[in-house]
Amino acid sequence: MTALTQPRFLSRVQSRVPSRFLPVIATFVVFVLTFGAGAVRYEGFASGQVIANLFIDNAFLIVLAVGMTFVILTGGIDLSVGAVVALSTMIAAATLEAGWPAWLAVLAVLASGSTLGLGMGLMIHKLRVQPFIATLAGMFLARGLCFVISIDSISIKDPAFRTIATETVMLPGKVAITYSVLIALAVVAVAAYVLHLTRFGRTVYAVGGSESSARLMGLATGRVTVGVYVISGFCSALAGLLFSFYMLSGYGLHAVGMELDAIAAVVVGGTLLAGGMGYVGGSVVGVLVLGTVQTIISFEGTLSSWWTRIVIGVLLLAFIALQRLILYRQRDL
Repeated sequence: MTALTQPRFLSRVQSRVPSRFLPVIATFVVFVLTFGAGAVRYEGFASGQVIANLFIDNAFLIVLAVGMTFVILTGGIDLSVGAVVALSTMIAAATLEAGWPAWLAVLAVLASGSTLGLGMGLMIHKLRVQPFIATLAGMFLARGLCFVISIDSISIKDPAFRTIATETVMLPGKVAITYSVLIALAVVAVAAYVLHLTRFGRTVYAVGGSESSARLMGLATGRVTVGVYVISGFCSALAGLLFSFYMLSGYGLHAVGMELDAIAAVVVGGTLLAGGMGYVGGSVVGVLVLGTVQTIISFEGTLSSWWTRIVIGVLLLAFIALQRLILYRQRDL
């Protein structure tokens, strides 16, 4: 397809489908094609349990991507989420080792992540610090606090915690999922409701489209700016709990680089980096695309895990290019 025919092709597609849906549809098509290629190449790839495993192995990343979606929709970024995941595993493991009941350890984790998100949000709103710098500081703070708690890995041996981590829910067809998947799907449902059916969610989109215009309309832009970072901090802490269920340990070097995976999933899922356009459902599909790539590499057996990064890089470039084409087309209309 030549550069001349690309806008014409995009124009024909946009005449039938609203432009805001195009990136999400493209993500879903990529997921279907990728999963279909795996199903054709590998026996047993298309089984129900393999699909369930995509959710089991990426439940924490789904929750992390939900929080990141809120932030990116406002035109911001949160580099601290991976470090907050690690800090959450350390807080959970250390408090349980100290004899705290599981419910109190969970509350401590969620409160810590939300408080850190609140601090970064206030820095961005009140002090006008760039989100990149504020969340970079949060990343260093959270990662450093991990090693204040302990420089070693802490195993989680609490019976209640391990029961939640290992128990499964059986679905039709002898497909098993964990409680982490149910929690992640519940977070997605709540986030979709908040973004599309509440005043807060509509303001999130308005701030991402144009913060100055949203402020002139009398919208609570400052409250939303702070709020999305609190949501991101909460989701990061919850993702840390799910990662604790997955690893059954706390360690300061857990989730190194996971913030980049979350950003990649959100962008591949169709959320505009400049803000104002995107859907939580698209971010979930973005996570499934990344998970499918990892699963294919695992089935292949002979490829290095670094091929996952290469494929993700190619997908990111492709979706950013698609976003630019859509924006150029909207300006021409």
